[in-house]
Formats: sequence, C-alpha cells, structure tokens
Amino acid sequence: MLWKPTQLIAVTAVLILAACSKPESETASEPQSADEAAPTAESLPESPAAKGGGTDPTVVNPGHYKAEFDNEAVRILRINYGAGEESAMHAHPDSVAVFLSDIKAQMTMPDGSTDEVEVAAGDASFNAAGEHRVKNISDSAWEVVEVELKPRDAGQGESGGPDATVVDADHYTMETENESVRIVRIAYGAGEESVMHYHPDSVAVFVTDHLVQMTMPDGSTDEIAAKAGDAIFIPGGQHLPKNISDSAWELVLIELKD
Repeated sequence: MLWKPTQLIAVTAVLILAACSKPESETASEPQSADEAAPTAESLPESPAAKGGGTDPTVVNPGHYKAEFDNEAVRILRINYGAGEESAMHAHPDSVAVFLSDIKAQMTMPDGSTDEVEVAAGDASFNAAGEHRVKNISDSAWEVVEVELKPRDAGQGESGGPDATVVDADHYTMETENESVRIVRIAYGAGEESVMHYHPDSVAVFVTDHLVQMTMPDGSTDEIAAKAGDAIFIPGGQHLPKNISDSAWELVLIELKD
C-alpha cells in the first residue's frame, strides 16, 4: 500500500527523480513522515468529480474508496471490493486505473443500463469522466489504484530531456496517449540498465516489487525499493535506472501533460 513502510516515502520520491534535475530552488521539500504525507480522506480537498456535480466515491463509498494522495495535479484512490460487494452511484473525473488484481465487475449507469467488465491484473486504462455503480461479480476480492486527473495550466510541468520511449524502447513502451496523459509500461530484467532520460510529472504504480539503483545527472547514485501495489506522485526530472535485484520488475508510469 502507499506510504508503507515510512522509509518508502523518501526513497520512492527519488524514483522518477525530478529533484536532481531541477535547480535547487525548485527541488522537492524534505520528505514528510507517513502521518504528514498520507492525509486522511476527510482532510483531503474535494474531488474534481464532486466539484463538477458528481458524487465523491470516498464520501458515499468509504469502505471501498480511500484517498491516499491529493495535490493540484492528481488524486490517488485505493479501491478494494470483496466478493459480491457493491457500491452506491458515484462519479470520477477523467482518470487512469491500474488493476492490481484480476477483476470481474458489473457497471450500472445512471440510466439503469449495465455492462460487465473483465480486466487482468497489471493492466492499465484511461477512463473518461462519468458516473456508475460497481458490483464485484467475481468469487474473490480485487484491488485497483485509480489516478483521478485534475486540469493543469499550460506550462505547469517541468519540461526537457530525452524521451524514455525513444532512447530506451527496450524498457519503456507507450501503451496509451491522449491530450491529458501518456501511460508507459516499464519493464527491466535482472541486472538490466537504461540510459539517461526524462519523465514529466508522473504517478508510478508498481506492479511488482522493485529494487533499483538510480544515477542522477550529476553522477550521484541512490538505491530505491518499492513493493508491488505502491503508488506515488513524482515531479518531473532525469535519471538513469539499473535493476539491481535478482529478478525482473515492472511498473506503470502515468505521465501527466500540460
């Protein structure tokens, strides 16, 4: 889960490594404690869906939807349904869902129409804003990380640097791109290394456990670990990753556009 253990907040915040590619005046603030960095749903700003007239799922379905992070760019939700469980009608803005489990769900729309959805663990999809009611129609629990997108001002994100999908296509595959986001699948075999490249403001969702050595533009290095299912927002920046574990790892990177 996000922000566990407490050390993960500090090390994962280095993962996409904006701080090391920006001037000192623009670097991220000192990492916060787990209590400071993961505010409760009650203390988080109102969701974009709620502001647009929809019903916030963390309010009407707090047992299924937990807000783990919220800033001016995104809100990250942790979604959990037990077998057979159902939600009330609620709304999401444009968002990206990363499925941590195989899911089978029935979606009911405001007009009463229904649709069945099956998705495999590890898949990611962009979903346009809308309202629905969800029912888990499988025999097991499932979990999803949903990244709700907020409007961004032109030029808000830091820019500049080699595109990972161009300079290292072996490890970085673009799966979806539209005017709001680019979804990039990142996969490294044991011991594999990249070249220096750039990511804009992004949300990383880890599909597997993760152990990496990061080399920064100034030549400094750091070792970073994360657990499968962790999710975090990272400001833009440059880095050169190397998988220093004995096994392959994978993550989904949701790159935000201006």
